[in-house]
Amino acid sequence: MTQTQTPGTSRAPEFHLVQAVLGGLRQELFDDALAYRPLAPVEVTSRLARLLPERIRARAGFFPHAVVVFMAFVVFAMGYERVDTGFGPLAFLFACAPAAIVLLTLVRPVLAFWASLAAAPFIGYLVGYEVGWPWSNTTFFAHLAVLAVAAARTRPRSAMWMWLVTAGYSLFLPALFRMGGDSEYIAMPFVSALVLLTVTVFQIRRQADRAVTAQQTVTAQERSKRTLLEERTTIARELHDVVAHHMSVVAIQAEAAPYRVENPPPELEQAFLTIRENAVAALTELRRILGVVRAEDYEAPDAPQPTLADLDALVANVREAGLDVEKTVTGAVRELPQGVELSAYRIVQEALSNVLRHAPGAAAKVEVSYVLGGLGLRIANGPARGLVKPSPGAGHGITGMRERVTMLGGEMTAGATEDGGYEVAAFVPVSREEAVA
Repeated sequence: MTQTQTPGTSRAPEFHLVQAVLGGLRQELFDDALAYRPLAPVEVTSRLARLLPERIRARAGFFPHAVVVFMAFVVFAMGYERVDTGFGPLAFLFACAPAAIVLLTLVRPVLAFWASLAAAPFIGYLVGYEVGWPWSNTTFFAHLAVLAVAAARTRPRSAMWMWLVTAGYSLFLPALFRMGGDSEYIAMPFVSALVLLTVTVFQIRRQADRAVTAQQTVTAQERSKRTLLEERTTIARELHDVVAHHMSVVAIQAEAAPYRVENPPPELEQAFLTIRENAVAALTELRRILGVVRAEDYEAPDAPQPTLADLDALVANVREAGLDVEKTVTGAVRELPQGVELSAYRIVQEALSNVLRHAPGAAAKVEVSYVLGGLGLRIANGPARGLVKPSPGAGHGITGMRERVTMLGGEMTAGATEDGGYEVAAFVPVSREEAVA
């Protein structure tokens, strides 16, 4: 069996290594050479900056810009002293060019690096090259400033490539044109390596500090969330213990109450039976919900969750508790997603419970509307009637209903009506793809 080799697979690994290296050079120093990258103000967080006056502190973020401008001024001063009047305006222009290249690092750092290399031979020829051609004192300091700023504004790998290009430029260009002395070749590669190494170390340390700060922020947030969850777990466990105890007592007393009355009427027996069934149902649901909090390996029971199909049983239950409820269903009844069915059932359940607690003796209406875009719910009741006083509430039921609707992307309104009653209206959107056929 003959294996077919493509040009990409037949080449040696060394070729791919060289290709990757040259690709990195092209990406770092050529692709983004003309990119416009203005230096943004830094964030002032140091303690020393806080000691500054408020007017100065507001501009402390431009401190790096001031440093670059100062280095450009120093370069200009050095070049101005070396101007040869015999060359006239051209010499003055070449004396100003290094300072302009240093300022260029504020907006295009990589382009400033290439401009510094390109201008060095001409400026060195005009103003002299004490350090060694192509570097004069002016271009030598200017190129170091450009390297420092460009390295601080790019990645460490870019600093490595800039040093390699600078070292090769400084070593081979004089040899190619046979200018300068042999002992002068090492000055720029050695000093630029020290500058770039210093800048890179500070840059890596700054990145590490930022990473540590970000990790500490995330850790603090996670710790805060964990503390909050632990507090909620403790509250939930205490709530389970207290409510379970009292509901168990209610269920037992409701079961034993008919036997303590001689010949109790059927209505009384049915009332106590309803009380016991509701207490047992509440205990079961409470254990199921808080079981997730009590044990990490808790597995939800296989019992089905209530849906809109169970509304009839819910309405019958509250009617036995003495609430006059009228249920109305409009639209084409269809099966909706499980989350929508459960949330709709809970909203109706909580709204009817609020009527029982806060408006005893009032009549209630439950309207379920199946529309093309989703499901509409409306639970309204009139004012309280009778001698039973309404129970005070903290509003957690309304908050819970609103959270359920918001979680499903719907809208909900709740408020008092003109006749002294209360109305809860909600709409939950359901697309055709989400609806179960």
